[in-house]
Amino acid sequence: MSDYDKRAVGERIRSRRKALNLSQDDFAERIGRVPKFCADIERGQVGMSIETMLSICSLLKLSPNQLLLGDSGQPHTHDETKLIIDALNQCTEKQRKDAYALLKLFLTAIG
Repeated sequence: MSDYDKRAVGERIRSRRKALNLSQDDFAERIGRVPKFCADIERGQVGMSIETMLSICSLLKLSPNQLLLGDSGQPHTHDETKLIIDALNQCTEKQRKDAYALLKLFLTAIG
């Protein structure tokens, strides 16, 4: 059994929040908590309820295991790559095909 490391969890939240370009105020508002509490979570100074954890997981597109334990079981990739993959996993098949077509067009244009 792993120990709950509030600081590591807070770092994962901060890193993911920043990768998604969310300010602390926006983050707090979207999970229904005050900014100071969210800052305290990110610093590892306080824990959180299950409800708060689930709200954070939903907003940051992380599983509870990824948030709490930090390992998705997948190879480590750059934040941008992971964000793209996570976003594509939320799409319909048609949206994924359209995204792929746009990516190919973009890469052709800059190449």
